[in-house]
Amino acid sequence: MVSREITPVVRERLATFPAVAIVGARQVGKTTLAREIAGSENYYDLELAEERTRLDVQWEQVSKAPNPVVLDEAQAFAEVFPRLRATIDDDRGRKGRFLILGSISPSLMRRVSESLAGRIALCELKPFSLAEVGADRLDELWLWGGYPDGGVLGDETGPQWAANYLDLLAMRDLPDWGLPAKPAMTKRMFAMLAAIHGGVWNASGIGRSLGLSYHTINSYLDYLEQAFLVRRVPAWSANIKKRLVKSPKIYWRDSGLLHALLRVRDFDSLLIHPRVGNDFEGFVIEQTLARLENLGIALDGPYFLRTSDGKEIDLVIGVGSRLLAVEVKLSSAPDVGDLRRLEAAAGLIGADVCALVSRTVRPAYSDTAWSCDLSGFLDRLADLAGK
Repeated sequence: MVSREITPVVRERLATFPAVAIVGARQVGKTTLAREIAGSENYYDLELAEERTRLDVQWEQVSKAPNPVVLDEAQAFAEVFPRLRATIDDDRGRKGRFLILGSISPSLMRRVSESLAGRIALCELKPFSLAEVGADRLDELWLWGGYPDGGVLGDETGPQWAANYLDLLAMRDLPDWGLPAKPAMTKRMFAMLAAIHGGVWNASGIGRSLGLSYHTINSYLDYLEQAFLVRRVPAWSANIKKRLVKSPKIYWRDSGLLHALLRVRDFDSLLIHPRVGNDFEGFVIEQTLARLENLGIALDGPYFLRTSDGKEIDLVIGVGSRLLAVEVKLSSAPDVGDLRRLEAAAGLIGADVCALVSRTVRPAYSDTAWSCDLSGFLDRLADLAGK
């Protein structure tokens, strides 16, 4: 079994809060992680009617259980949230009582915020990261993605698994969570988002392609973002003396799902794909954020910067008091000009550290500039944050 990097953070928050919510996309391993931490004795799958009845009958003993009680897919049982609040408030001094799992429908987050504010900590479990599977599997992780069943640890059926996964989301889960689009329209939007992966979001243009208004397209994107399928990276908005691109960039969060939509079946096909640079950029961004968040590091961002005269930073993030400017280049031989251009752009925002992340085998570091591969960059991030 692959150890999940976020496990110590979940345990720490259970020691601090009465309840912890582990949220994340379907099939990323939330149930496995929860059972590893809390055991299987007090586990309830609230998508099942008989499990909801069992929980109702056993609530008195549940409220006194010595170990965390696991409530899986909690968004399926709205009635549990006021009950949780009352039980927690009866003994606010007890910590680590409930582990609440959810595929984060919008309704789940609303109920958590309304019912359990101040009583619960949130942790996001992501697909497997490079730190979890090992640096020697970078290309496999990039190609197949990090889902336990269909990604880097799966087999040759991975692309079919990903296709089935997306079909199920379009036909069942997203409509259940409130997305009003018909499955065929949702699948068309999946394909459109794959085609513009790493590009600046243009709701009006996408809407015209799909025959929908930009308001509708933006509302659909909200659902896909809250289901952990896509990431919207906003533009850096600090006051600098340059005209800036203000629309966000859009990325598929898992590279395996992206490649299933793009019909990329092997590494050679990936390398010759016309958008492979954007593809690698999105992969690096997700691995960066996964590394920081799995270690429990608070961050400001992510953002990107693009000016009207061509200066660009792929990723801007604040880690503690340090501001990082990151440029991603799919090359094994980045040159000094790449770093100089990054430093010029980073100077506009006052970044403390510039990082040029590529596939180089000759890394170089100073206090303010790094040129390295992804694995080296992730190690440096952990060191920077004291982890």
